[in-house]
Amino acid sequence: MKEQETLTLLGGQTVYRQDYAPEVLETFVNKHPENDYWVRFNCPEFTSLCPITGQPDFATIYIDYIPAVKMVESKSLKLYLFSFRNHGAFHEDCVNIIMKDLIRLLSPKYIEVTGIFTPRGGISIYPYVNYGLPGTQYEKLARKRLFRQGHPERVQAR
Repeated sequence: MKEQETLTLLGGQTVYRQDYAPEVLETFVNKHPENDYWVRFNCPEFTSLCPITGQPDFATIYIDYIPAVKMVESKSLKLYLFSFRNHGAFHEDCVNIIMKDLIRLLSPKYIEVTGIFTPRGGISIYPYVNYGLPGTQYEKLARKRLFRQGHPERVQAR
């Protein structure tokens, strides 16, 4: 099956979901599965809702992964991330939900998700979560990066 037949969001009218929608995520085949390489996404306009107060929370979400067989299509990822706009979840929940949805979708070798949430009430929260394929060098990479300080370099520099 050609990629053009499996990717339904490109080239058409964009529909923005008003609710959490992991089903909008689409994939395509990694043409270089024998290579280890990073794919990095930066979503500076992420918004979710506080599940208690209903107030909006704003963040930049960073997603970094080493693909195996499947890769996430970027427009579907954008629509997925935008679907959190009316979803009530704590900051830590958001990054964990995003990572788990992408693991289910892609089965990556390695993935990490960082949320740089803007301050509210005088405090910032920067949750970080990662995953490495169990029993592989990627599992060791995940542990090393997690326990290094919990955050990649870009967070430490802020």
